[in-house]
Amino acid sequence: MKKFNRKERIAAIMNILTEKTNHVFTYNYFTKMFGTAKSSISEDIMIVKDLVKDLELGKIITISGASGGVKFIPTISKKESEEFLKEISLELGDNNRIITGGFMYMTDILYSPNISYKIGRIFVTKYWAENIDYVVTVETKGIPLAMMTAKILNVPLVIIRRNLKVTEGPTVSINYVSGSTRKIQTMSLSRKAIREGARVLIIDDFMKAGGTAKGMKDMMKEFKAEVVGTGVLISTPEPKKKLIEEYTALINLKSINDVDNEIILTPNDKY
Repeated sequence: MKKFNRKERIAAIMNILTEKTNHVFTYNYFTKMFGTAKSSISEDIMIVKDLVKDLELGKIITISGASGGVKFIPTISKKESEEFLKEISLELGDNNRIITGGFMYMTDILYSPNISYKIGRIFVTKYWAENIDYVVTVETKGIPLAMMTAKILNVPLVIIRRNLKVTEGPTVSINYVSGSTRKIQTMSLSRKAIREGARVLIIDDFMKAGGTAKGMKDMMKEFKAEVVGTGVLISTPEPKKKLIEEYTALINLKSINDVDNEIILTPNDKY
């Protein structure tokens, strides 16, 4: 078996940790891979840990004990997050994005892998310590953000449907009231989607009054699941009283004025 030097081992360890984030790799996994002593692997990982910390790339978590090991969580620094959200706010604030009815076109932003991945990192930075079992969203525009968040957390993505799908098998359906239109709508989820007692993170693209988010939280109650957080990319200041109290919004949409052809957005300074 080839003998790997420290530089080669460190490069390989970092690549392995970033390929499968939030997954615990045992020290034995690396000792077998490189054919080296556990003490050497431990020193390698401490070097990787210091490097990741110095470059603010995320967190290297070491877990002690017989079943312990190491995992990498790609969080994001406050400075990088601020700069990124400013860029996205400026891009979304382009008046060419105003479409008929006073809406804002944002599909290209949501479906950009690089952008949605970085948004996922921001949500993970806030919620990674919550021991999340599932990331939950409702179809359709929130799916890319939820998918990237789930990828980083290395947990399943669960998509609540607005329409019943025969391929989902037996489902749970609930009615909820849209916070903005006050219309009664329906959402459905397969009974096999979430295990009882799970801890879930809700992710969506947009919140106005919070009706959809409340509907998702109510759906989780049907599965006896605990909602540990709710994250949305954009929220509006009105109505001030949302149908849910606790949530994380990365960008505030102040107004869309299709008469004056103006969109005003500001990053949420907290994130």
